[in-house]
Amino acid sequence: MTTLELEAIVGLIGKARHIVIGTAADPASRENGARIAAAWGGLVLATVAWPETAASWLRQARRFATPEPDIWVVSATPAGWAGMARRLRMSTSWSPHRTILTAALLDSLSDFRLTGVRGARADGTTWEA
Repeated sequence: MTTLELEAIVGLIGKARHIVIGTAADPASRENGARIAAAWGGLVLATVAWPETAASWLRQARRFATPEPDIWVVSATPAGWAGMARRLRMSTSWSPHRTILTAALLDSLSDFRLTGVRGARADGTTWEA
């Protein structure tokens, strides 16, 4: 994650009271999640990591969605996020409209069909699906 991307994500989080951070289990995604939490500096209700592949992702999806934060922030790999997003849509009250994705997920965004999700590119510009 670039510094410009991190700044843009913090800007998208804005004045949220609290967030939940979701990451893939890989070291880079987890490190990016920690960087986001530190740069934002607000209340993180939970940080939830999930594997690339899982039988259902149900346990992780419930942990991710249950705190009902103002914003969900996701730093993950496309493969893991595809499964997790599918489970979130099927089994929780999670809302893509309150979700921010890192640049690593932008190229595969069409695979997710998540209207309303927002994110930042590596150059610091932002987008909305």
